[in-house]
Amino acid sequence: MDPLKKYQKKHLRKSMAGQSEKKKREATRMEIQSNNSNRVTLFKKGFFLKFVIIVILVAGLYLYSVRQTNASLPRMFASFPLFFRMLREDFWPPDFAYFSTALNQLIETFNIALISTTLAALLAFPLLFLSSSTVNRHPLSYRSFRFIMTVIRSVPNIIMVVLMVAVVGLGSVSGILALTIYSAAVLIKLTSESVETIDGRPILAIKAIGGNTPQVIRYGILPQLMPLYLSHILYMLEINLKASVVLGFVGAGGIGQLIRRQMSLFRYDRLGMIIFVLFIVISIIDYISQTVRSRLV
Repeated sequence: MDPLKKYQKKHLRKSMAGQSEKKKREATRMEIQSNNSNRVTLFKKGFFLKFVIIVILVAGLYLYSVRQTNASLPRMFASFPLFFRMLREDFWPPDFAYFSTALNQLIETFNIALISTTLAALLAFPLLFLSSSTVNRHPLSYRSFRFIMTVIRSVPNIIMVVLMVAVVGLGSVSGILALTIYSAAVLIKLTSESVETIDGRPILAIKAIGGNTPQVIRYGILPQLMPLYLSHILYMLEINLKASVVLGFVGAGGIGQLIRRQMSLFRYDRLGMIIFVLFIVISIIDYISQTVRSRLV
């Protein structure tokens, strides 16, 4: 090979290698500048200033709430010894002879929760699609139905039970009706939001081959939705079981009425037995529900 060409070829390789190193250094420099720019941008946006403002607002709101409610942390902590002494002297030992009575009332409470959750699930299933923009393409219908559900959810359970007691009287029926209406609204909200986040490719494929709305729901939505819906139902059963205990205080039946009666009689030994039964049964139901829900989703 000609020495001149050999020299030119060698010089070209060195030049290309030098350019490659130069490009790498330039890329590294640009990356460092970009990172510095991001840091500068972060400071320019006033991140820490916003953080300090939020902390001040939250602290101010907390202090205002403490002042308005006359809450005193020292007084709260000072009441703990009295609370534990009351548990030791009044609630213990519990009245074990009262176990069967407490269990029977708890079974009634569970039945209230189970019936109301089942009715709510049956009621919510056909209506949840009206609250989903994926299925309901009519803006007026979609927004109107969501507004109605929001109004229902805004009414506390205990207020709804009071209304039902005024309509149907004292007893478990008022509790079932109140929990059914409220639970249906909550199920519709939870599940309609799940419909918004499901995989849209099966829906598009069904529509592409001429599928109608029932076919889209049957083959595109339900296979993805049913595990989530069953999980939401079990979650509502947990909530309704605990809510049924509280609602019994206002005449909805179940173990809540029993607790109220024993409190009025100052029978804390029986209250201790009721609390013990509640703790055991609700813990078991929560564990079973969470286990099943973890396998569904």
